Amino acid sequence: LKHGAEAARSDDSSSLKKVVAQWLNERSPPPRPPIKASLKSRRGLYNDATAELLCPVEYDWSDKRKNIRGFHPKFLVSAYHWPRFLYKGGLYDRGNPSKGLFKGEFLLMAFKHIFTSPSSTSPDEAEDKDEPPCNRHKLMATGQAPGRSHVAALLGMKAVQPRAIAYVAVQLQFSLSSCKSWRNNDAGFEHDVFYNHIVNWFEHSKDSRAKARVDEVLLWWNRSARTVASLSHYPDHFLPRLAISMDLEMQQFLVRSR
Repeated sequence: LKHGAEAARSDDSSSLKKVVAQWLNERSPPPRPPIKASLKSRRGLYNDATAELLCPVEYDWSDKRKNIRGFHPKFLVSAYHWPRFLYKGGLYDRGNPSKGLFKGEFLLMAFKHIFTSPSSTSPDEAEDKDEPPCNRHKLMATGQAPGRSHVAALLGMKAVQPRAIAYVAVQLQFSLSSCKSWRNNDAGFEHDVFYNHIVNWFEHSKDSRAKARVDEVLLWWNRSARTVASLSHYPDHFLPRLAISMDLEMQQFLVRSR
């Protein structure tokens, strides 16, 4: 089981590294220089396209680029800050820090790439809620969704769970970074802290307003990642629990990165 989780994590990071390069290069305007699918060395803070997404929302990358790249103590990039890729449109409202949080387009696309179908990760289709769930009839008829959707099915994912979002966020963080191999501490950014920080936001709400925000975000996810909802057709006794699987993959990553 541990070997399988480790292999799955490695497969996810490898495939996401390549497709993230494609997504970035298809943006307008495209990154300069272009992102190479097979290389990590020109990502992270070394390329404006990836740096803007990794930049904590409290900082303005265009204004503080030199300070952030130089690891100025007042402009550190750490797991205790929310990176801009977590926010819808990359927009941060200082008066309402939770607005748009965990609704980032790249985050949703990465989730679909890992758990459902790579064909559903087009930026233009990431939030098209008017389109009916893709291939639902094929799923109901055959008991198996096309493409990569079997990954979510085998994990027992009948709905998008916070730990799945946290796992994808860690994978996306790594794919955007210049880190060439998995390690827990990447130039001061601790992936385990980042994962737990996200899980705590969802699972340890302090009051009713915070819980309402969590419910709204999860509702948005289950509407946006609509192919996951189709997995309710799988029998309960056939599927392991998602949370256990996510934690197992993170544990394997952390053990190997030390």
